[in-house]
Amino acid sequence: MEEDFSVVVLASDLGIDARPFLTRTDEVDESENWHDCAQYLSDEDFSDLDLLQFFNLHGFDKSGNRIFRIVGKYFPARVVSAERLKKYIFQKICNECPEGSFCLVYMHSTVQKDDNSPGITILRWIYEDLPSVVKDRLQVVYFVHPGLRSRLVIATLGRLLLSGGLYWKIKYVSRLQYLWDEIKKGEVEIPDFVKNHDNVLEHRPLTDYGIEPDPFQLTEAQSSSFSLNRYENRWVS
Repeated sequence: MEEDFSVVVLASDLGIDARPFLTRTDEVDESENWHDCAQYLSDEDFSDLDLLQFFNLHGFDKSGNRIFRIVGKYFPARVVSAERLKKYIFQKICNECPEGSFCLVYMHSTVQKDDNSPGITILRWIYEDLPSVVKDRLQVVYFVHPGLRSRLVIATLGRLLLSGGLYWKIKYVSRLQYLWDEIKKGEVEIPDFVKNHDNVLEHRPLTDYGIEPDPFQLTEAQSSSFSLNRYENRWVS
């Protein structure tokens, strides 16, 4: 009897880890039967990850969803394994928000791919391992300051790399002022560097698209005519 199979082709230059696609679905079916957080809780000490503050619980959005804030810049992707990251996320959700709807506020500001990003396939793997009841509780993912590369990857490969449920929950937020349409100020703490990055984008909107119109910050320098006149007066005197 012939077995069904599928073929997934991934571009080699996107740096995508293909391992999550090689896992047989019949080997992870037991995850769909998980309805008790207790069996996924670990005795492992995560105090070192708690200190980094890259994933923690805040207030509520305007729809009444609890907020888990994710600060990408704070995550040390080089030293934290995917397995440990998954255990940590499961534990945080089970301990701090065991019931009710919740949302994610992911701050992508100044994230470096090699240093701070675990990879889209790792995130997909973590999400797919969540039980259906927890996936249903996740209402929306606010993606703050998405870069050009992130937009392109999600737009072109999002439906392949992310399940349909997660793909349609992503909501891009290009400026903090638009985040306040969904969340009251004070409900989620915004790091200073995120505010500073938002100011840069506000004054240089082309940076959203990977274009730096003033790479040497010449607009912040004094005009040459002013400088020449100043020194000319000195020479005359």
